[in-house]
Amino acid sequence: MAFSLGSRAQSAGYHLAAFDQIGSTNAEAMSRAREGERGPMWFVTSEQTAGRGRRQRAWIAPRGNLASSILEVVDVSPAVAATLGFAAGLALETALQKVSIEAALRMGGSDQLKFSLKWPNDVLAGRQKLSGILLEAEAVAGDRLAVVVGIGTNVIAAPEGTPTPATSLAALGVHIGAEELFSALSDAWVEFRGIWDNGRGFAEIRTLWLARAAGLGERVAIQTGGQTIEGTFDTIDETGCLIVRTQEGKRMPIAAGEVYFGSAASVGAA
Repeated sequence: MAFSLGSRAQSAGYHLAAFDQIGSTNAEAMSRAREGERGPMWFVTSEQTAGRGRRQRAWIAPRGNLASSILEVVDVSPAVAATLGFAAGLALETALQKVSIEAALRMGGSDQLKFSLKWPNDVLAGRQKLSGILLEAEAVAGDRLAVVVGIGTNVIAAPEGTPTPATSLAALGVHIGAEELFSALSDAWVEFRGIWDNGRGFAEIRTLWLARAAGLGERVAIQTGGQTIEGTFDTIDETGCLIVRTQEGKRMPIAAGEVYFGSAASVGAA
């Protein structure tokens, strides 16, 4: 089965570049943007050999997993563009729900898996990482911003020894191909990209994201800037920062960091 856009993505005018194998879909998308591509355009493969996650961690997609990147060129500031990651999480969670339900029905079952969104950019199944999202942005001609949203999903295999334990759709009993997931993702992207509306709809995106947030109201420990902050995951604010309520009752905004559920003791074990 070949990669193809969903019907909604096709109707919305999205383009697709599919590869049998590639080093990095994000790198390819940004390279095209530098050469003048203005999208919106998807770059997708089921085998990625030199991908990157956050903090320059390797993100390798063995054949059968899904590595995809969407290029959007927008007239917004980098701070506003960063909130597109929350729309990406919603699109991916929606696509995962769709394909998992359809796979269960094909097998004659009715069990529905629950996926959740971990700040800032992961999709979890239970407390295991299923997908990761990476945003990159560069200014291009005409004072516009090329934003590449990389979305990697463990379809058939998950890495071992990761800071957050990982899983795959296959391990969860969802036996589908990367192509089926991508088609659903491309359609869901159209929906949530439309709601986001160059940042004007982030209030609605924020509400939808919080309804699916992992650990909301629970104890968390965040590694950020060389320190560990502990408290309760209170909310995310209107800019996408995580708000932690400390034991003293202070509400602290966190712009970037690694979130661990529970206390600081779990950070040392991760």
